[in-house]
Amino acid sequence: MTLIPVLSLDEPNLHPYKTLRRPLEHQRNGIFVAEGEKVVRKLLESTLDVLSILLTPEWLGVYRPLLEKRTGDFHVFVANKQLVEAIVGFHFHQGIMAVARIPRSQTLLQAIMQSKRPALFVAVEGLMNAENLGVLVRNCAAFAADALLVGETSSSPYLRRAVRNSMGTVFTLPVVHPASLVEAIEDLKSNHHMRVVAAHPHAEQTMLHQASLSVDCCVVFGSEGVGISAAVLAACDESVAIPMQEEVDSLNVGSASAVFLYEVQRQRGELRLGGKRR
Repeated sequence: MTLIPVLSLDEPNLHPYKTLRRPLEHQRNGIFVAEGEKVVRKLLESTLDVLSILLTPEWLGVYRPLLEKRTGDFHVFVANKQLVEAIVGFHFHQGIMAVARIPRSQTLLQAIMQSKRPALFVAVEGLMNAENLGVLVRNCAAFAADALLVGETSSSPYLRRAVRNSMGTVFTLPVVHPASLVEAIEDLKSNHHMRVVAAHPHAEQTMLHQASLSVDCCVVFGSEGVGISAAVLAACDESVAIPMQEEVDSLNVGSASAVFLYEVQRQRGELRLGGKRR
């Protein structure tokens, strides 16, 4: 690592930290920002390519052993808390951020080959809210999903707020970006014999506890506003709903995904408590 004391805002390599409010620019440049102690720690413990870190002298003392374990050269910018906040443009109480390279998207076949059996995939369509997407990613990690398929109308799980809300679990989750989610679903069904289930709050025939989820399956979640499109619904094998009171139209996708993925693992007998299978 290369230690660089920061004494002013003119350091040119600080540009990614000065443009936190321009996420599309970061995406075009193939980078993402991790913020906060726990998320940066998970990033440094991962195999992703870290480009730089911005932190206060206090955090440098804490993180030095972990930084020295990483191979390759990267910049470590050290600045006092007031200067860090001046760089990022808002109050930032944790005092540590990092910039890393967005990993290359896996192919659908790669994700399938690396999956355990029975496989569990999660797909999202039209999910634009970064916070919700981050929560869904964290649920994928909590309930042992093998891969996340991000449809062409969804936001990237590497947006800063998505990374933060995933608590860094996105760093180890295989992510596939199919050019067409409908075609990816057809591929899963036809070539890999995977059951594809739409999480659809207005499904009239099948409730979640009635669905067969112990086989290789992919659960599809839709947008916050309009849900899953007609084309994707038609491509799925079945639409499944979470039973709830009539006066509640639907759940937030973060809550719905937790319920669905819990039920998948319950049916498979994979839930663990204290390291032991229940």
